[in-house]
Amino acid sequence: MPEPQQPAQIPWDVLGRPPKELKRLAREGCWGWSHAGRARLYPRLIQQVSCRLVTPDALVYRDVAARLFGKPSVSSHPLPEFLEGCPVPTYCLSPRGVTALKKILICVGALFPDITHSPLLPALAALLLHYSEDEAQCFESVSRLIASNAPHAAYIDQSFLAHQASCMTFGDLASKHCPAAHKLIAGAAENVLEVYSEWLSWLFPGLPFGYAVRVLDVFLLEGQKVLYRIALALLRQFRLSVAPAGLQGSDIKAELQAFARNIAEHVTVDKLLERAFGIRLFSRKEIWLLQMANRKALVERGITVVQRRPSFHLAVDMQNFSSSIVTAQEMRLVWSWIPERFSLFPPLLLFSTSEDGCSLQRFYTCCEGYEPTVLLIKTTEGEVCGAFLSSDWSERKKSGATSGFFGTGECFVFTVRPEAERYEWVLIKKPELAKAVPRSRQRSPSPAPESPLGSSGDSPSPSPKHLAVPSPQRRARLSPFLAIRHFLLPSKTASMFMAGSRDGIVIGKGGSRSVKGIAIGKGDRYRD
Repeated sequence: MPEPQQPAQIPWDVLGRPPKELKRLAREGCWGWSHAGRARLYPRLIQQVSCRLVTPDALVYRDVAARLFGKPSVSSHPLPEFLEGCPVPTYCLSPRGVTALKKILICVGALFPDITHSPLLPALAALLLHYSEDEAQCFESVSRLIASNAPHAAYIDQSFLAHQASCMTFGDLASKHCPAAHKLIAGAAENVLEVYSEWLSWLFPGLPFGYAVRVLDVFLLEGQKVLYRIALALLRQFRLSVAPAGLQGSDIKAELQAFARNIAEHVTVDKLLERAFGIRLFSRKEIWLLQMANRKALVERGITVVQRRPSFHLAVDMQNFSSSIVTAQEMRLVWSWIPERFSLFPPLLLFSTSEDGCSLQRFYTCCEGYEPTVLLIKTTEGEVCGAFLSSDWSERKKSGATSGFFGTGECFVFTVRPEAERYEWVLIKKPELAKAVPRSRQRSPSPAPESPLGSSGDSPSPSPKHLAVPSPQRRARLSPFLAIRHFLLPSKTASMFMAGSRDGIVIGKGGSRSVKGIAIGKGDRYRD
């Protein structure tokens, strides 16, 4: 791979620059097309990664490789079991380089026996091998990324549980930051999570080499959050490239893979990175908390750390779905909107006016003890709307006779007919707005319907008879959308999403015209 005619000028003291400036230089491509510059920088960048005290290095690799292989040929040695079914891209490596890559992966399997599933590792090793002095240095770099213990900045998932949790986290982020693309995919795919389970392959080995190493430039500095950003930018760009007719009848996974391979036809790498870093994501800590919440749900569903393949279907089987309000296709879209960790569990019908009548008290009785719930409403005019409700309706009793507000920031309202649309808490989309809330308003002693802020509170244990989502200890639940501390908001004014009394219910309703909500009171005409 020849150097460009005008190689990038890398400052001699680049590693001594402040972290923010170093990130800016990487994002802007300071060493973007200089292969020699990368070869000098990558090992030094990786040496700065905080990792476990005892981590195999180049000397350990040489010793283990000599014992394992003896001769240069490794054709008789199988790849580690944790790579079964994972792509092993070579990225233009010579035959000698491919042999070195195989040796590195085999030694990783021997020295890191706890790894059970890691689809990202082969691609990273192949890319780093291009910029390493030899295979021993490449192995040391890979080992440091595997053994990283930097808080909330993981580099490589090392089990199916961790990988699947990251896939679910990407699904949550795609649902929130790429609503148009998410809606398109939900309409074309039987299982949205299955599509998002391929998100890493869009980047590695999906992207061309020149794009992949630009991603690696920033990945080595910022960790997994960078991969979420790039994949979200790809998803947005994919939506723009889709014909107006949509994706009916097409293989959505194959379409996304083909789009990534041919990304140069749609957007330059500089523009792709610019758009990726223009997305207002939560902090690394908040994304980590969401991953832990998804991981906990997978454990509740039976997934273990040592598991190598999924043993269950991760989405609701819509083939047997039946409703008088929405079609299976419409329900699939609604189900794709709710947080991934809840969509693992099949829905349970709690209340229907056709079977339980129109008593509001009966509605409360049927729904108490379940969390979360989805409310679907069909009007006498045939319009369909609803809400995702993150908290137990029994929490309304804490306010006594008054209509107190409760709920969390994950609540949202939506319409299905005549137009399918979702309306979320504004701070989910723009978390920076929380800092703009005046302190005088934040200390308001009592909640009012006009203040759409949110938090979580403790509620009674779910019904032992039915359990929509296993949650025996609500205090241990983790999510960036459930804790007010992530938005710098006080608890007294932070539960303003849903309210219920004997006269009616209110969900997400506010005084501003821009605030969407649902309000139902006595005398309202609605069905189911």
